[in-house]
Amino acid sequence: MEVTLIAVVGVASVVAVAAFSQRLGLAAPLSLVVVGIALSFVPGVPVVEVEPEWVLAGVLPPLLYSSAVNMPAQDFRRDIKAIGGLAVLLVAVSTLSAGWLVHLLMPDIGWPAAFALGAVVSPTDAVAATSVGRKLGLPSRLLTLLEGEGLVNDASALVLLRSAVAAMAGAVSLWGVAGDFVFSVVIAVAVGLVVGVVNVRVRALLNDTVLNTAISFVVPFVAYVPAEEFDASGVLAVVVTGVVTGHQSPRLLRAQDRLGEAMNWRTLAFLLESAIFLLMGLGLKTLVDEVHAHENGLGAGRVILYGLAVTALVIVVRMVFVVPLVAMLRRDERRAAAAKPMMERWQERLDTFDLAERFGPRKRARIEHRVRRTSADIDFRLTETLGWQGGVVLAWSGMRGAITVAAAQTLPEDTPYRAQLILIAFVVAVTTLLLQGLSLPAVIRTVRIPGDDPRRLHTEYGQLITEMSAAAHDYLDAAVADGSVAPELADHVRADSLIRPANADPDADADKQPPAPDHDALVAERAQYLRLRLQVISAEREALLAARTHGTYSSRALSGAQHVLDLEEARLQQLGDRFED
Repeated sequence: MEVTLIAVVGVASVVAVAAFSQRLGLAAPLSLVVVGIALSFVPGVPVVEVEPEWVLAGVLPPLLYSSAVNMPAQDFRRDIKAIGGLAVLLVAVSTLSAGWLVHLLMPDIGWPAAFALGAVVSPTDAVAATSVGRKLGLPSRLLTLLEGEGLVNDASALVLLRSAVAAMAGAVSLWGVAGDFVFSVVIAVAVGLVVGVVNVRVRALLNDTVLNTAISFVVPFVAYVPAEEFDASGVLAVVVTGVVTGHQSPRLLRAQDRLGEAMNWRTLAFLLESAIFLLMGLGLKTLVDEVHAHENGLGAGRVILYGLAVTALVIVVRMVFVVPLVAMLRRDERRAAAAKPMMERWQERLDTFDLAERFGPRKRARIEHRVRRTSADIDFRLTETLGWQGGVVLAWSGMRGAITVAAAQTLPEDTPYRAQLILIAFVVAVTTLLLQGLSLPAVIRTVRIPGDDPRRLHTEYGQLITEMSAAAHDYLDAAVADGSVAPELADHVRADSLIRPANADPDADADKQPPAPDHDALVAERAQYLRLRLQVISAEREALLAARTHGTYSSRALSGAQHVLDLEEARLQQLGDRFED
């Protein structure tokens, strides 16, 4: 009964704090940490202890999966260098820097334990940063960098932590760590690809939203467990599985299954994220008491000062690291500008040169696809730039989170000054969350970073809708031409289609719309009407997926059009199910 009461009160508290935070304009994770810290010192509040393995193996996989599913694979591919730099190289630099400082402050703990703590405090948590950034209109590319970093850097940090813990028990060479990292990444990516493809293929066989969502809840663990059994990164396997699933789902899964799954996953992710930040705050009193019990000449006050010193170091390291990162992105922009005239010439040659005379259909399609995608990548780098304002926001978005505290608690029991190391990790996590998280809105407003250009997005969306509508009209014209669909029914479907060209004249469609049939005729034709509407939506979706493959449009335009299609398709599928019943 006590566990049930704690769970009920916990969920109610999470919802109340989140609702209150929205009114104040604060990120819910920040408020939950503050509330948790305050409650930890209130007499009578029960101590809720959660094993760190439950957080790392039970909470982290579904949280990463829910974020990875919504990460556009196109954006991830385009910024893979920057994301890799932040998630791998910056993690390694932060681990070495923090480990050096901790060993300087506490030489008795030894180098392996110092680097273990460095690995613990190196990964960032993008939840607070992205929640603030979306409210304040950060550009999509900057949000992609923050989300991509948050998805991958946990894997890098946990691999380094594992190597540091192994070094406590014996000798570990630098080449051994590098080899383990490469092995962990390769195996994890392979497992993630296989699980992601199988996941979508299997769920495509089901026609039940509840069953589909139920399977999706275990997918993160299906990827995590085998990767860990192979001594690879289960976290990275989960991320790859999520990206593959999100990329393949629009092609293979029903719209109502994806909409239902998305809503359930949003609820689950909200509860898990909120609970973990609340528990993070609640753990402060317990950590302080444990330090007092195992003081060893190093009291809580001194440990907190050490934690603040490590916090300052990781913040400075990130700021210094972002400078060459932004310079690299600006260099890529200059290279893209230089390459654009050449790609335009290639495009002109493709438009005027008959490839069918020299190449087969498959090779011709590959050449056209490669040219179009390269041109789209160049346009992306030229239109979605990341200037010094973006660099400032990126540098100040290095908040650590509850995963840092949970990872610290996995240190072996015989680690020297273990309680003090855990408290240092807690200080780093809480200080970065509150200091950077609360000041991030002011930083964003001060640098006046420009968001996505609304006129460009509107133009892109209109062009995409025009392409999709053209595909729908071509499908209907072909169906009427081969006699499989009556012209009256085709006109009826054309008039009712939700997607239309941006410059369409609504009065023209109204003139073409046939008179409404009587009730008996409508009932008789309903099945054929619904089937044709779904076929038209399928044609529109194929045009959307083709545009996504070529990378011609931004992910925001693609996701907006896909959402509109999903809503209409789900409505028609529900009508069809009722009609069959």
